[in-house]
Amino acid sequence: MVSVMENINYTHIISADNGISSNGIALFSPDDSVKYEKLPIKRELSYTKNESHITRVDVPKLRQLLANWNLPKTTLVAMEKPFTNARRFRSTMSAMRCLEAELIVIEEFDFYLRYVISSEWQSVLLPGANGTDELKAASLALGKKLFPQFKLVKDADSLLIGYWLKYKDGQSINKKQL
Repeated sequence: MVSVMENINYTHIISADNGISSNGIALFSPDDSVKYEKLPIKRELSYTKNESHITRVDVPKLRQLLANWNLPKTTLVAMEKPFTNARRFRSTMSAMRCLEAELIVIEEFDFYLRYVISSEWQSVLLPGANGTDELKAASLALGKKLFPQFKLVKDADSLLIGYWLKYKDGQSINKKQL
């Protein structure tokens, strides 16, 4: 796995929203095809003294999903920077478990990795939207417009991250589509 800060020559983009509650992961191919799959997750008992459950990335299923896509090493994985907030310990721990699981799989495939800060793509694709609720609604609306072939529920962040990155690095985004 190569962490990317500068322009590199990549052929495919896998884009992922942060955390296990994300809708899914997207694949953008050079032929302009797009695939979108639910992030494989599993729910299990927590490791704490109190009986509770945690949700984790299902690593074998994620590995199989990426293997089925049969991608070259010139694939770039764009991951939104994980949510971390000391006042929201459980959410932060969940995001860190997700990040670690995804990094392990990305490393196994030896893909390029680029972290994306949400404001990078949101300022371009969702201008004027502020606050979590407004951003989620705007993401869902734009996602349904750009990618009507997919069933989107909560938001379209992973699709929009890949869309933004593809056009940011390759050509300008067609504002008429937005």
